Amino acid sequence: MIDLKGYVMTKLQILGTGCPKCQQLAQNTKEAAEALGLDYEIQKITSITEITKFGVMMTPALAVDGTVKSAGKLLEVEAIKPLIQG
Repeated sequence: MIDLKGYVMTKLQILGTGCPKCQQLAQNTKEAAEALGLDYEIQKITSITEITKFGVMMTPALAVDGTVKSAGKLLEVEAIKPLIQG
């Protein structure tokens, strides 16, 4: 039996319609998470209805565990790292 008590996986959400900037933000976020050694999952949210539920009006946007950390700009890997660290 595996005890998962205390196990935390970071949910990284990319908010955007799938444009090239959104795709690049997803790639940069993946690289940042791997460089930090995080246990993570990336979720791409492409529905405008779902994106607006986050209060985001400009994409691409990055949310960590449901909290928007950046919106309206394409972040580089080094800029993402401090946003996704616990």
